[in-house]
Amino acid sequence: MNTVKHILHLLTSVPVMRWGGTILLTFAIFLATLQMITDETGLPYRYWGRYVGWLERKLRSMFIFTPGRLIAMGQLIAMFGIVTGALLFDLPLWWGFIILIAISPAIYIETERRKRITMIEDQLDNFILALANALKSTPSIGAAFGSVVTVVDDPIRKEIDLAIKEMKIGSTLDQALLHMASRVGSRELDSALSSILIGRQVGGNLPRVLETTAHSLREMKRLEGVIKTKTADGRMQLWVIGALPAVVLVALGTLWPGYFRPLTQSVTGYAIIAGVSVCWVSALILARKVLSVDI
Repeated sequence: MNTVKHILHLLTSVPVMRWGGTILLTFAIFLATLQMITDETGLPYRYWGRYVGWLERKLRSMFIFTPGRLIAMGQLIAMFGIVTGALLFDLPLWWGFIILIAISPAIYIETERRKRITMIEDQLDNFILALANALKSTPSIGAAFGSVVTVVDDPIRKEIDLAIKEMKIGSTLDQALLHMASRVGSRELDSALSSILIGRQVGGNLPRVLETTAHSLREMKRLEGVIKTKTADGRMQLWVIGALPAVVLVALGTLWPGYFRPLTQSVTGYAIIAGVSVCWVSALILARKVLSVDI
């Protein structure tokens, strides 16, 4: 980065020419990169295709049909925009913005996935209870699913509707429910669907089994709420203690510049930094394990 800026400064002493040269150079590198990722015989094309495919699979599992290629291209353009800004305006921590752009889609997808799982788990007891009531009037589980889909809300409605469509094109009920469980990735949903499959295979009073399952799910949800309330203070302390070292480092470095410089001038100093970092991360992981009560 410094070498490119030095060459640009030597070649173009006029600011307008420097700006134009920088923009043209960045655009040329962008076109070269675009050529590499569109060349089907090259290695970058494979990784580009894998990344685009990963984005689309994750989004489609949540019924979001935004093209993955559009997201990846937006990331690429934003990265080159950051590089151009760093060359023109001496943008501080430009590499941090590039890392943020690179990981932001994965963070967004994971956040939305967890929100969706939470919404589905909140609807799960009502869905199981509605299915039990539907089975009291019809012996067919497929017909019961068809009647339940009209009384539940999204996002679980979309999952049930897709399972019904899979059964219409030839999939069995077991396959459709297993596909639903793999798409959502919720332990509570897995338990509920397992009760449906097992109750269907072994026979017996399936509506009664589903009513018991719905009651168990409500009780587990109530216990999770109690646990979250009891551990709220501990989680807040964990965030404060976890952020305190970084706050102290920034404060001391601002008040007394060079205060931590001896740690970066010897092997012993780096060893101390590594040891302290390992202890800090280990304490955070241990605290999270203590606070994560599994019911």
